[in-house]
Amino acid sequence: MSAPQASGPLAGVTVIEVGQALAGPLAGMILADMGAEVIKVEKPDGGDDARLWGPPFVDGDALFFHATNRNKKSVTLDIKNAADVARLKKLVAGADILIQNLRPGIVAEMGIGPDVMTAVNPRLIYCSIWAFGHQGPLRGAPGFDPLLQAFGAVMTMTGRPEDPPTFCAPAINDVATGMWCVIGALGALQQRLATGRGCVIDCSLFETAVSWVGGALNGYLHNGNIPQRHGTGSNLLVPYQVFETADRPICIAAGNDRLFVKTARALGHPQWATDPRFEDGRKRAANREALIPLIAEVVKTRTRADWIATLEAVGVPVAPVNNVAELAASEQLAAMDIKRTLPGSGLSVIGLPLNFDGQRPHPRSDSPKLGQHNSEIFG
Repeated sequence: MSAPQASGPLAGVTVIEVGQALAGPLAGMILADMGAEVIKVEKPDGGDDARLWGPPFVDGDALFFHATNRNKKSVTLDIKNAADVARLKKLVAGADILIQNLRPGIVAEMGIGPDVMTAVNPRLIYCSIWAFGHQGPLRGAPGFDPLLQAFGAVMTMTGRPEDPPTFCAPAINDVATGMWCVIGALGALQQRLATGRGCVIDCSLFETAVSWVGGALNGYLHNGNIPQRHGTGSNLLVPYQVFETADRPICIAAGNDRLFVKTARALGHPQWATDPRFEDGRKRAANREALIPLIAEVVKTRTRADWIATLEAVGVPVAPVNNVAELAASEQLAAMDIKRTLPGSGLSVIGLPLNFDGQRPHPRSDSPKLGQHNSEIFG
């Protein structure tokens, strides 16, 4: 069976991806899933480091790599070699977007920075993904997601007060920075329609980390208070956290006064809603140490299924705390049709979290072998 032809809102857009690991390749994958032709430039010796980010491994490469590099073409270039740099410039001359997340400073050293490439192609949108940002004392520092969770205060806002600084397991800074890169590139494409020229976009894991804690940082800049950790709870909303039932935990999110009234009634204690300590959101937040144990004691008396049915019946937002297996087996996951099958290998991967006219993009091809498209691209 031949691979599906490129379609989607970005069909006809050409992207050069010069990078590795997660943030840059994820940005390239999003653009590729939306129909762009993405040419992935890899180093000849081993290619993208993420090819080894397993287990599990499938057909020689890590499953992680397969999931993040579908719909792309791979070419190998040694950017320390002048002839290969010339080849890259030739590719860039006909491209719309270039994404790079190489080690800070290397593109300038190798002569492939934004000033050079936008001179080659003034319509080029040149996107750089940095660790700590394109300026400042840490401009040249390398970075991975946990470093930015640490530096960006995310770890000190996650977990219980008695826990050590806690890592958020998903690579939230890498993933969100890839998304910010795409948002910037799409904005620049729209701007180019009016100006006829490309632009240079800079984003970083540091700026993404700052955006995650933006609410807390705004509060600190206003009142000088350092946010406290509340386990699974919120700094602002109460009750808005996980509770243990008689068997499995649930998450209750009474995000306003109306929902708290419903919650109190459903838990069999309507008087809580008129208690002077709990009668509005501000007072509940101030008196969480009194309210949360009361709720926890009641919730422990019945099973997860019982409480979900009871709370859902009166319109209180509630959810089971699923593990990955339970999520995979959930009816909602199946109904949203977010799982996708790579057409060559048959691997199941998670697709883009958006639809166009009711259709989620389907993969057109598997992840490429290292240098698989050298002949096609270079002749």
